[in-house]
Amino acid sequence: MSDDTPMSVLTITLNPSIDKTFSVERVVPERKLPTSQVRNFPGGGGINVARAICRLGGDARALWTCGGSTGELLAELLDGENLTHDPVHVRDSVRENLIIRDVSNDQQYRFGLPGPELTEDERDRWCAAVKQHGAGAEFVVFSGSLPREVPVDWYGELVRAAPANARVIVDTKKAALMKALEVGVYLIKPNIHELEEVVGHELEGDHEIARAAREVIDRGAAQVVLVSMGRGGALMATADGTRRLSAPSVKPRSKVGAGDSMVGGVITALSRGASIAEAVRYGVAAGAAAVMSEGTDLCTRADTERLLARTDDPEDLG
Repeated sequence: MSDDTPMSVLTITLNPSIDKTFSVERVVPERKLPTSQVRNFPGGGGINVARAICRLGGDARALWTCGGSTGELLAELLDGENLTHDPVHVRDSVRENLIIRDVSNDQQYRFGLPGPELTEDERDRWCAAVKQHGAGAEFVVFSGSLPREVPVDWYGELVRAAPANARVIVDTKKAALMKALEVGVYLIKPNIHELEEVVGHELEGDHEIARAAREVIDRGAAQVVLVSMGRGGALMATADGTRRLSAPSVKPRSKVGAGDSMVGGVITALSRGASIAEAVRYGVAAGAAAVMSEGTDLCTRADTERLLARTDDPEDLG
């Protein structure tokens, strides 16, 4: 579903997926295992961010790579959620991910299948799409993994294609994240391991993490570094200092989509005029709400706002 109405939030998903979830009584080798509770969900970082924003009462447009019969199914799933989206058509098929729940121990197993390769023409098409649909956007969100064999320098070109007045948010890994930081962005959301890759050494404890995040701020690569710490909540660094936010305690069902819900919560709050500290607090609540959902489902507005009341104000780390 697409229209020409400008959106304040544009999300970019270069390597989307169909997330197929199901349950088995027990995962054992060398046996054909009957499955239950089989469901298909739209997947991919930017798509999930857009879905989370819409669940929280905001509006977003999702721009995504579409190819093959799996791309057609993904379009149907997005239409089913009334999400405004625009496919960038490519030759290769959209990938599938498998998420299996072992009922005997309530453990989750995740398998990521290979995604498409993008030709040079398809990469050029992507840059043109970002320029076209990014016009007028307040936030442009690059989230998720890169397709196979994509030159990392091209990722930098794609980030540069975002409008100069938009706040660019990046949630990706390794070399792509480093390339985005070379360009300079508004916010990044690494986990601890990804931040270690950025600064080139291991980090132990909040103060080392805070110092590493401030390094990124001090060199002008990002205005906000939001480090997701799972059940530990998040750590936020800006030019004004660093703050630690604890996540409310919830019964976990699935970790899939928690980071995307956090980003979606932050953007939703910022678009409503919240300060960055208030927005991150809302994002932490949204991430916790996603953990309560089954499979690859995301946060709900009701759970997020209920958990927000149980999310402490940020602790100033200096």
